[in-house]
Amino acid sequence: MGVVRSMTGFGRASAQSGQYRLGVEVRTVNHRFLDVAVRLPREYAGLEERIRRAVAQHIERGRVDVSVRVDRLTSPVRAIHVDRELAHAYYEALKELRRSLRLPGSIDVDMLLGLPDILRVEHAEDDVDALWGDLEPALAEALGQVVAMREAEGRVLTRDLEERAARVERQVEAIAGRAPAVVEAYHRRLQARLEEWGLQAVDPQRIAAEVALMAERSDISEECVRLRSHCRQFRALLAGGGPVGRRLEFLLQEMHREITTIGAKAGDLEIAGRVVDVKAELEKMREQVQNVE
Repeated sequence: MGVVRSMTGFGRASAQSGQYRLGVEVRTVNHRFLDVAVRLPREYAGLEERIRRAVAQHIERGRVDVSVRVDRLTSPVRAIHVDRELAHAYYEALKELRRSLRLPGSIDVDMLLGLPDILRVEHAEDDVDALWGDLEPALAEALGQVVAMREAEGRVLTRDLEERAARVERQVEAIAGRAPAVVEAYHRRLQARLEEWGLQAVDPQRIAAEVALMAERSDISEECVRLRSHCRQFRALLAGGGPVGRRLEFLLQEMHREITTIGAKAGDLEIAGRVVDVKAELEKMREQVQNVE
């Protein structure tokens, strides 16, 4: 059985090999979909897609910021290139300058080496695959920390949502229990009004028909049945765990629709008060579910 996760988490890990010292930080917050942003040195941009795939294996929803620091511990030199043609051109130009200006002194190697582009040091290109071999376990460690934090917060969210769902269910049962009394109260008010108007002789069948019509218009039994069903599904999703945030959001929308219909149909002050209480709980649940993966 899975665990409900929040979308808030943080993880940090480091690694070091003969060539590199690596640091990885992963931060996550809530987002409608999976949105991964990777920051790493430009020369290692080829690793971005691998990092994205690694994140997707651990996280299904949320904004994920991955920051990678790479410090090279060695600077291997592949070759030193001497531009002899350029050096010769510099030498000839300096000789001509010395003759034309009648300058004293000699032209030596130190003078030539001080001129640009005669010597060029070519560094070996970094082995991206070798770097990934060091980075991958560090990234997995940081992501593991993120998942653990998201699961810990998810357990807190689950307990809160289960308690709120239970409160909604109790209110629904109270509303359903109140519904028959609404019809009886309407019948009594109708008879009292007829007596007040001096119409006691009105056909009882007409009164019964009016009460039946009112009962049909204010019938909330179907809405209560659907609300109970939605609450059961909500709790079942929480119990099953996993990435259930979007389905929980959908159920809350349906629950809000049903309770709004009940409020519009019932026409009773007690039920209206309970409808307000249910809507308040649903709003708090909606805020919590926005951070569920």
